[in-house]
Amino acid sequence: MPEVGNSANSVVVPVKRGFFPLSVRTKSLLIAAIAVSLLVILLLVFQRQAPPEAARLLPESDGIVYLNVTPLRAATHFDAHPVKHDPDYQQFIDATGIQFERDLAQAAFAMHRMANPLGPNGPVAFSSIFVGHFDRLRLASYLERIAQSRETYDGHEIYDIAIDGRTDRVAILSSDIVAVSNTPTAEQIHSILDRHRTAFLPLSSNTLLAQHYKDVPLFSLAWGLGKLAAGLGDDFNVFGFRLPLSVDATFIASLRWAGALRLKVEEIAPNGAAATVSANSLEALLGIFKTAENVLPNAVTSTETKDLLNSVEIEHHDDRAVLTATIPLRFLQTLSSVSGSDSTP
Repeated sequence: MPEVGNSANSVVVPVKRGFFPLSVRTKSLLIAAIAVSLLVILLLVFQRQAPPEAARLLPESDGIVYLNVTPLRAATHFDAHPVKHDPDYQQFIDATGIQFERDLAQAAFAMHRMANPLGPNGPVAFSSIFVGHFDRLRLASYLERIAQSRETYDGHEIYDIAIDGRTDRVAILSSDIVAVSNTPTAEQIHSILDRHRTAFLPLSSNTLLAQHYKDVPLFSLAWGLGKLAAGLGDDFNVFGFRLPLSVDATFIASLRWAGALRLKVEEIAPNGAAATVSANSLEALLGIFKTAENVLPNAVTSTETKDLLNSVEIEHHDDRAVLTATIPLRFLQTLSSVSGSDSTP
């Protein structure tokens, strides 16, 4: 053991090998690093469970629809079918280089029910988020040419475009995100820009998502939630058959891949009795479809349609009526092929 000093009265100081006391500053830095690491881990966990950013950017609304277009495009190859474009859409493509069937990756739509269904927006106005590949400068140049006016809000340009008696407001949020809203006021597009500032926070979202996104099945490729009246009005008819679905009920619909494309539509009714009535009505409607397919002269008798109808299951639990079905991939591919051939000159 080494000694300190040469004097006979020198104090012997033991030295523990391999031990280096930490300073207060080092301890503080270590604690801070651990805290930051834990925070990052928590954010990543919440991020995986949170709604997609495109949906989180949407303002308060009565209904929401989200589409993850990339896997649907890969499965159906709908972008490979030639389509005759509307002249206005073709002009947009020529000016911006953007072709939605090719360049769109995600889309989210908020539905705002209008007090006056006879107004320029009709019964519903929309706020939309589009995520994809586009030339930002080329798009901005196009918007500048067609806009009647512009507004700067939170460092972003909002382009006001008059269409059919209403105003569509467009803002480029980033190199791959565009926001559009056709509501009567600018409140909704402003809300989107406000949310964009805190988009990195996974729990930042509107009330509808906060309340019901937990009911959307994990890994859904497309989903929608909200009240039926937000998009369809107060009276819902299918081929003259009125479904007694409550305008107060909340609906959650989803498509996800689980070895096959699984459809799930869930109604959260005001009470158990209403859920029972809805389930019974859907059973009756399903029976009508199956009968019509077999007896009507113009019935669609494809194997895919039969498989789809035969896969439908309807049940109810307490205040919830649930419909599930398996959609054959061939069914979607057939639909996209027919759509493409019908649009081809």
